[in-house]
Amino acid sequence: MPRPILATVHSAALRHNLNQARLRAPDAKVWAVVKANAYGHGIERAFEGLRSADGFAMLDFDEAQRIRALDWRGPILMLEGVFEPRDLELCSRLGLWHTVHCTEQLDWLAAHKTQAPHRVFLKLNSGMNRLGFAPTAFRAAWARLNALPQVEEISLMTHFSDADGPRGIAHQVAAFETVTADLPGERTLCNSAAILRHAGSPLRGEGAVTTLAADWVREGIALYGSAPDHPENTAATWGLTSAMTLSTRVIGVQSLQAGDTVGYGSAFTADGPMRVGVIACGYADGYPRHAPTGTPVLINGIRTRIVGRVSMDMVTVDLTHLDASVGVGAEVICWGESPSTGAVLPVDEVAEAAGTIAYELLCAVAQRVPFLVV
Repeated sequence: MPRPILATVHSAALRHNLNQARLRAPDAKVWAVVKANAYGHGIERAFEGLRSADGFAMLDFDEAQRIRALDWRGPILMLEGVFEPRDLELCSRLGLWHTVHCTEQLDWLAAHKTQAPHRVFLKLNSGMNRLGFAPTAFRAAWARLNALPQVEEISLMTHFSDADGPRGIAHQVAAFETVTADLPGERTLCNSAAILRHAGSPLRGEGAVTTLAADWVREGIALYGSAPDHPENTAATWGLTSAMTLSTRVIGVQSLQAGDTVGYGSAFTADGPMRVGVIACGYADGYPRHAPTGTPVLINGIRTRIVGRVSMDMVTVDLTHLDASVGVGAEVICWGESPSTGAVLPVDEVAEAAGTIAYELLCAVAQRVPFLVV
């Protein structure tokens, strides 16, 4: 039989989480952000659950071609734009919308020969200081784009650095409003954190007061059931459900006495009699090697903890407080929902215990792990 580890993608959860964005931004269209192979879920596996989105947003042109191959005929937005001039040929051929965030991209577009003018999203650096034109250069970039016959329509965008934290977004919203107030075009500002925390805030656009949700919102991590502002809020707080379950089985059991150690480096020492189980999951499967003793896990729907160091193919878990019948073959949920009990272990909690974020865990699930779509 195959090794008992499985990643399950829940289509109903993806649909549910997409609807949470619609509930919070009812007048906006929703980009389903599927970069990084749909945050590790797999574009083809996630597509059915996300096909009611108004558009798909990503970074890689290979992923854009995969979306088109699924017979998606709606909008596709390349969030980082083109990386070299010939990428514009793909934009023309596949009908891709793309971000323009630097002078080089402007130059390439000006030299591009196409019979189908492009829809572009001009990006403002409103304080994130990653990609985008500075406020002092933004309007000149807009004027140049507006004069190009290669450009059919210009939309306006920015990205928030602190939508999930105490600093908030007011300083970036102010920068965006100042620079774009009288410019035409659709607007997109909100990422997952801003959708959940700020989408109803006022925003002035084209002389009128609208909401921060504007014309488009970009739902990323929230699509997959993770709270972008964890631990201040949980997925349950925002009405999100787990879109991936990483499950496995207990494959061995050991009985320990006080002073016995577990795993490489003897990283854990028993302080009394214990039962420990060995589960078929390790860092080669994408489970974080740096997850410490105490990281939560579900065994037959009951919460317990890992103990000792995570190995390449195995993790050791504490069975001491569980029924003595729990042994080889018991269901293990590394994160997600137990199909047998309905108990849920949010990926955010596992990530927090491991000193990282859910994005990393979801994206890191290894190729050797089989997937199932339900």
